[in-house]
Amino acid sequence: MLTELKMEGESSSIEVNGMQFSYDFQSPIFFDFNLNISPGSRCLLVGANGSGKTTLLRILAGKHMVGGKDVVRVLNFSAFHDTHLVCSGDLAYLGESWSKNVGAVGDIPLQGDFSAEHMIFGVEGVDPVRREKLIELLDIDLQWRMHKVSDGQRRRVQICMGLLHPYKVLLLDEVTVDLDVVARMDLLDFFKEECEKRGATIVYATHIFDGLETWATDLVYIQDGTLKRCEKLSELPELKSSPNLLSVVENWLRTETMIEKKKPVVTPPKVQKSSPFGSSPFQSSRHMAYFR
Repeated sequence: MLTELKMEGESSSIEVNGMQFSYDFQSPIFFDFNLNISPGSRCLLVGANGSGKTTLLRILAGKHMVGGKDVVRVLNFSAFHDTHLVCSGDLAYLGESWSKNVGAVGDIPLQGDFSAEHMIFGVEGVDPVRREKLIELLDIDLQWRMHKVSDGQRRRVQICMGLLHPYKVLLLDEVTVDLDVVARMDLLDFFKEECEKRGATIVYATHIFDGLETWATDLVYIQDGTLKRCEKLSELPELKSSPNLLSVVENWLRTETMIEKKKPVVTPPKVQKSSPFGSSPFQSSRHMAYFR
């Protein structure tokens, strides 16, 4: 049963209506996708790898254009067209870690010989009290050199910079994966405080579910770009009979995997290719061997 995260008569922080999206020359990832998330929600976004979680967050962050201006709206503005959402800091997105792509090597950590202090204090228009709170919360040493720190320490600086300006909607894509247990729990407590005191809305995609039963208010589960579950966490029937949220999500994903395995494999028909060198088998094999 699908339910919306928006009560009757209540406005939405995030509203998606009939969204369709695909990358160039690929099959659609989302087709007629709908979603509503209420202000103040702490919403978990769950699903298997490749289900569309990151793509959805990037669309909500205005990084991909979809349909018309009313298809994807954040704070009642078009996520893509109204760029002031990001410029004002009302919409914040924390996803990929700092990295750069190097030829055949792939993504590597983006490093440079500069301090954490230089990075953090280089952000303008910041409340000093909020900045100091985040530095203490994330246990950041301002003398850290970015080319010498660990992935977890580099991630702390990135998170700190992303949270310096008070947001109204925050989109998180696996941002705690590099953090230790203490840093992760402290950060989740900070996010909870932000929602309860300022009415901020958070959508958090993660595969780490420790302690999230009492942290999250809502849950969205997508499968291959389709909205499968969308409801209040307190009303999730499976959670009442399971020891924790991890068990519930694990069961969903295992069931999903079993269904996928049972689907018949469609083998495309073989196409007989004609040889540019004539119809003689001898000619074809000889010339093909030459070009190898």
